[in-house]
Amino acid sequence: MTDFTLYDADTAPEASRPLLAASQKAFGMIPNLHAVMAESPQLLEAYQRVHQLFTESGLDAAELTVVWQTINGFHHCHYCLPAHTAIAHSMKVDSAVIESLKTGTALPDPKLQILHDTTLALVRDRGQLSEAQQAAFFAAGYGNRHLLAIVLGISQKVMSNFTNHLAQTPVDKPFEKFI
Repeated sequence: MTDFTLYDADTAPEASRPLLAASQKAFGMIPNLHAVMAESPQLLEAYQRVHQLFTESGLDAAELTVVWQTINGFHHCHYCLPAHTAIAHSMKVDSAVIESLKTGTALPDPKLQILHDTTLALVRDRGQLSEAQQAAFFAAGYGNRHLLAIVLGISQKVMSNFTNHLAQTPVDKPFEKFI
């Protein structure tokens, strides 16, 4: 097993220090995921940038949450599931949506359910969607831009989920109540 370091602003590699400062400013803390990623300034920078781009992709807070949590659940990410539950609450996502994603029950909004189903299919089938899956997605009001936004979300979550699996990243105190 590999040991990973939880870096802080003083111990991180020089190139990671401004990135951790940005995390501190954005979250009021340095999330343990970022502290682990600081080992590779390139990964931390890529993760932060892809996160920003995904939040600017045109999906609303509930849709972002559906994509994130669908991927986190598929990857069984012990860290990201509670972290994104906390984030969803902070983004004022409907608690029924948050609970459905946590328990794996049907989402209360059919459009969000289609988004979940499509995201899950894309992750599970490595980017392959049947014509029927695409038709359902488009009939729900989504378009090609939204499919590509999901791909962007998948890239973000692969970075974090895989890092957390490798590092066994400890869940931060503020997220523990959502385990």
